[in-house]
Amino acid sequence: MQIEYNLSEISDVAKKIIKVSSSKTLLFYGEMGAGKTTLIKEIVKQLGSLDKVSSPTFSLVNEYKGINNPIFHFDFHRIEDEDEAYDIGFEEYLESHNWCLIEWPQNVENLLLLDKHEIHISKVGELKRNLNFKK
Repeated sequence: MQIEYNLSEISDVAKKIIKVSSSKTLLFYGEMGAGKTTLIKEIVKQLGSLDKVSSPTFSLVNEYKGINNPIFHFDFHRIEDEDEAYDIGFEEYLESHNWCLIEWPQNVENLLLLDKHEIHISKVGELKRNLNFKK
């Protein structure tokens, strides 16, 4: 699925991603500033969380309270070795079957389960993005 959208339409994009996702593990790819965290904020909101969402760049993972279950947001931009993900119990998060929203997944590629979706985001303009959703 490919979507070109304005940032003002991000709510609809987040709803669509949730609707078409057969997996709760979403991998977000894109350059710095492409809008990965912005989209994750909206997905977390659409999943019913009232928590303030921010990128867990230094803590590696943030947990948000969902309606029934926690939502986990990972940012692996700064890790230097996959062992750092092991150290926080990354595999247990993935096996929890809760939403796992992962920025910079290429840095933990060997730890990812087969049941996942890839979301590639690129800037088309200042307020426009292109999203490619792979099942």
